[in-house]
Amino acid sequence: MSEKTEKSRNRASRPRLALGALSGLLAGFAALAVAELVAAGVRPQAGPVVAVGGAAIDRTPAAVKDWAIRNFGTNDKLILQLGILAVLAVFALALGVVALRHRRAGAAGVLVFGAVGTAAALRRPDSKGFTDALPSLVGAVAGAVLLYVLIGRLLARRPGPDEASGRPDTGAHEGWDRRGFIVAATVAAAASAGAGALGRSLNGSSGKEAVASRRGLVLPAADSPARAVPKGAGVRVAGVSPFITPNTTFYRVDTALVVPKVVAGDWRLRIHGDGVRRPLTLAFDDLLRRELIERDITLTCVSNEVGGPYVGNARWIGVRLADLLAECGVAPPSKGGPADQLVARSVDGMTIGTPVEDVMDGRDAMLAVGMNGEPLPFEHGFPVRMLVPGLYGYVSACKWIKDIELTTFDAYDAYWVKRDWARRAPIKTQSRIDTPKPFARPKAGTVMVAGVAWAQGRGIDKVKVRIDDGPWQTTTLAAEDTQDTWRQWSFPWQATKGGHTLTVRATDRTGEVQTAERTGTVPDGASGRHSVVVTVE
Repeated sequence: MSEKTEKSRNRASRPRLALGALSGLLAGFAALAVAELVAAGVRPQAGPVVAVGGAAIDRTPAAVKDWAIRNFGTNDKLILQLGILAVLAVFALALGVVALRHRRAGAAGVLVFGAVGTAAALRRPDSKGFTDALPSLVGAVAGAVLLYVLIGRLLARRPGPDEASGRPDTGAHEGWDRRGFIVAATVAAAASAGAGALGRSLNGSSGKEAVASRRGLVLPAADSPARAVPKGAGVRVAGVSPFITPNTTFYRVDTALVVPKVVAGDWRLRIHGDGVRRPLTLAFDDLLRRELIERDITLTCVSNEVGGPYVGNARWIGVRLADLLAECGVAPPSKGGPADQLVARSVDGMTIGTPVEDVMDGRDAMLAVGMNGEPLPFEHGFPVRMLVPGLYGYVSACKWIKDIELTTFDAYDAYWVKRDWARRAPIKTQSRIDTPKPFARPKAGTVMVAGVAWAQGRGIDKVKVRIDDGPWQTTTLAAEDTQDTWRQWSFPWQATKGGHTLTVRATDRTGEVQTAERTGTVPDGASGRHSVVVTVE
């Protein structure tokens, strides 16, 4: 073969390689779109991206999860799903190129991806069995068939000009079925886009009944209402977090890639296990008919770094959890009860372990049904969630709760404990500077330094700030609502020009001073003192 002929063949093969890669991408797109459509008939959580994403979350080391929350915040799940789609796209492109030489192997590769999605769906804690495998299986078959067909169009031989004239083939013309490929690719792309759009629409509407049940819910008035927030509970300094955190800005940290939407009328809670003499099953209306308490409680995530944003204060309404446990005959360990751990299970398979002693020691642990005067938002656990003041959320704040089992810490490790977090995690005494912000450039003169401090269950006694290496100076504390809520503080700083470091520390009512020792969030919450660096002009 002449050098000219070889170059002609190379030039001709490049477009076909690109089209092969495009075929793989279209096949991957079709697989996902069909899977999305099938998931609409099963449940949104059964889709391959959600199932694989959930499996990835479950198997990610605690330090990596903590890093993701720290860097991406509430967007961590979106980043994960985009990452999965990017990996899939690369995989699909490679399969398309492989299929040019090994057509069946390329199609089989799509089935392998389907097998991964199937395995992930079946192994999820909330798996519904074989039906959860259907989206990945059907989507993979659709993608494999499409890749096989598209590659067939690329490999199909049609007489070139040289063959038609009877002259020897120079190789400059690859006789693939252009028209057939273009038609098949166009139809596939359009059909996939339509299937995907329909699937997303159906999945989006699958929770309509739950949305309607929440919209139509009117919460009863609390039998034990919260007292009015003291007038002086909020400092009048721009930039400080509001005393009551709005529902729309309240932090959210969980592992749910698809927020569960449960119809209030369908909700049930089962209480059972060691030391439960009278097992109990409750419906949502059963809760509403019981004595309701209303309390202001500050929640904190264990992934909150020193000075971090994952803390918020809200007014909650619900049923005392200790009363329900006592009704079931449960006694805390201090009174001879055999169970020292309460394992709460969510509808999405999450398990959270809480010390029974803490739930029954008199604090306002509750099954909450309302938040800031309205039914719980779906993102925060509608229709019912658990919360226990004074404990980090991963050992107390089960959202979308459906089951409570009494057991022991020796007998069972909950989800986060299996991933190297501590079994018990009381909230540490912490404080934060909200204003001025890091790297701010305030003018010389009086600069208001202000923020929040919290030590749920103990209360804040004093907050002090230090400018550079100077002495600790006492701040003005806002009025205290309860010992379970954060407390705002302020300090008028006579700022001089130049760079300065501002540091804050809190002291709780037990006399414990916030430690200067810096530790990470794993295994039981961060410690240290919050500092900001500013330049005064």
